Amino acid sequence: MWVYLERDGDKRLKDVGLELLGKARELAQKLGNSEVGGVIVAGSEEMAREAIYHGADKVVIIDNPDLKTYTPMEYAEAIAQVVQKYKPEIFLIGATKRGRELAAYIANTLTTGITADCTALEVDPKTRDLLQIRPTFGGTQLATIRTPQRRPQMASVRPGVFPKPQRDTSRTGEIIVERVEIPTRRTRLVSIEKRIERDIADLPPVESADVVVAGGRGLGSAEGFKLLIDLAKLLNGTVGASLMAVRAGWAPHTRQIGQTGKTIRPRLYIAVGISGAIQHLMGITEAKTIVAINPDPHAPIMENADYAVVGDYKQILPALIEELRRLKNQR
Repeated sequence: MWVYLERDGDKRLKDVGLELLGKARELAQKLGNSEVGGVIVAGSEEMAREAIYHGADKVVIIDNPDLKTYTPMEYAEAIAQVVQKYKPEIFLIGATKRGRELAAYIANTLTTGITADCTALEVDPKTRDLLQIRPTFGGTQLATIRTPQRRPQMASVRPGVFPKPQRDTSRTGEIIVERVEIPTRRTRLVSIEKRIERDIADLPPVESADVVVAGGRGLGSAEGFKLLIDLAKLLNGTVGASLMAVRAGWAPHTRQIGQTGKTIRPRLYIAVGISGAIQHLMGITEAKTIVAINPDPHAPIMENADYAVVGDYKQILPALIEELRRLKNQR
């Protein structure tokens, strides 16, 4: 049972890979004799050790200087070569933007199936089939998909769906460096342009924050997000958005929460001006505490919140921010 470990720059791994290692270990125990492996493209031994600390028994580092920069065709070819050599039964990939793209290329190269954007995984110990569970029909139903005749079984899983396992520095495992040759490049990097999210560039991603303050169509305009940013900073959190707020251009897609956005599991989630459509609720099911601020007491989000505040956010948020600042100054 293997996991693709996506790099986050040159220093660390993305959390979704570590989350999947924890789930892979749980599934491996149900299968009895399955080991948990990971594969990193152009990674370091430090990254590999971090994967072992989070549950991997074996980590393969694909070594090729031409793969330092991500391109989907070449990454897929390199990973496919390693998968064909070690033959894992199951291969999991985090459904990040890059992961979604790469997963399809790998599945095509290996001529196997893949289930995208899974929100749950189980295994059948008798058949050793992976039960790949994902929402369908606009999020109103869940489909369970098997791949009984092809190996490896592949699934991409949304970040934040599974908890990240505790880091255990006493764990040991095997680190293997595979020097992989790839055919002549069919793509090349021309340039890189970094897009900075104005006003929220310093805030952490929604999928890794303990506190998320999110805004929806009920904010009325992009100006409302200024209050959300102030509140999030006071709470050492970050800012998220609903699909409608993103469509309106008030927040970038990287901040979107829900079925077509990010799945999050913060300790505290504050929804401001969000009605709570089922597609949005699917992204916050693992939130520990939900606070909803909405003028409509019958909005779906109010029924799903632990604390529901009925009123105008333009009056509620400034008062809340002022009180938090007062308490902070008293410390």
